[in-house]
Amino acid sequence: MRDADGSVARVVETKKPGDASEAELEIREVNSGIYVFDGAALLGALPRLSSENAQRELYLPQVLDLLRSDGEQVAAHVLEDERLMLGVNDRVALAHVRGLAQRAIVERHMLSGVTVVDPHSVQIDVDVEIGEDTRIEPGTALKGRTAIGARATIGPHTTILASTIGEEAVVRASWLDGAVLERGVTVGPFAYLRPGAHLREGSKVGTFVEIKNSDIGAGTKIPHLSYIGDADVGERSNLGAGTITANYDGREKHRTTIGKRVRGGVDTSLVAPVTVGDDAYTAAGSVVTENVPAGALAVARARQENVEGYAERRALEDTPEGARAQGQEP
Repeated sequence: MRDADGSVARVVETKKPGDASEAELEIREVNSGIYVFDGAALLGALPRLSSENAQRELYLPQVLDLLRSDGEQVAAHVLEDERLMLGVNDRVALAHVRGLAQRAIVERHMLSGVTVVDPHSVQIDVDVEIGEDTRIEPGTALKGRTAIGARATIGPHTTILASTIGEEAVVRASWLDGAVLERGVTVGPFAYLRPGAHLREGSKVGTFVEIKNSDIGAGTKIPHLSYIGDADVGERSNLGAGTITANYDGREKHRTTIGKRVRGGVDTSLVAPVTVGDDAYTAAGSVVTENVPAGALAVARARQENVEGYAERRALEDTPEGARAQGQEP
């Protein structure tokens, strides 16, 4: 309720018939329930509140009447956007206001030069920073204090938690948590970067690769099906499919050091602590437990033996004659 000069006279609360007059019920201006009081004035008014109403409750807005009677001034700030005072009393209302907030966040980024392909399918937290001309594909969630540089491509179906993504990086269908990607890094699809993963400029982490607490050198490639944990990998190395750093001995974690321009064969296990020197190679299927000198080839596997005619012998054993020859009843 306002006076003729527009100042606030009082606030009328109504829950049941008789709480407000017909004229009061026609008023379209609504109190949000947000107040700023002079502390001493409020403390002086609270003991004088009355519960003589239909609900037998103490109404905080009655303080305004008391303050005016004491000669105090009461003013109202009018919101330009009524959505800012929407109430949340259940999960349906919570989802509604969250959707409004998401729309505002996404629109802010789009107006700043970010391409969001499908605004309705993405989730962007309020603290996220995104550079100009970056593209956010559908099904992407950007959470926490994530910062993404310019001209990057994120998604589709990617979740990034509190990570830093450099300019022109590409992250597809992957999960990043506390990772750092420098300029031009490529990740995914289906990669998992855990806290402490640091991918240097131009490096690549491919399909079904997990990186944890590791520094991956510039231009290094880990294309697929590998786990690199607690490791330091030099620049321009290439680790073949199925490369594993065995960092845990059952009691403690150990680090693996892989030098520059290393070429790792497929299905190589590096049992930490171990160091592979610059320009070294590992043979496919090796379990490396000792340091590999620079430029060397590490072969750590059983020697292959071929048993000629084995299939024919097995087939013969499955016949009655073969069973009798083995001293067995057919």
